[in-house]
Amino acid sequence: MRKVTALLLLGAAAGLAACDTATVNKTVDHGLDRKDLSQLEAGIWVDPTGCDHWIIDDGFEGYLSQRLSPEGKPVCSGIAPPGVATGPYKGDSWVSDIL
Repeated sequence: MRKVTALLLLGAAAGLAACDTATVNKTVDHGLDRKDLSQLEAGIWVDPTGCDHWIIDDGFEGYLSQRLSPEGKPVCSGIAPPGVATGPYKGDSWVSDIL
């Protein structure tokens, strides 16, 4: 029983250590076709409450960020029905999406 507990604690510690992102540059795509995120085209996904989120899908990785007004409030534009993504969010990758 002690060995199992020790292994679980060791696994949890290793998992938490993997979450350290202090040295990861989050403005760069880290996939096979590495580039600055500013070079990717974003689309808009509308969440179930009707608010907009920026979305980018480059095949292996995906990015999602809530669309905010200059005042920091959520943008709920009605650009598409809830649950729908629109725009060129898949156009920047040579990797085909299997879904």
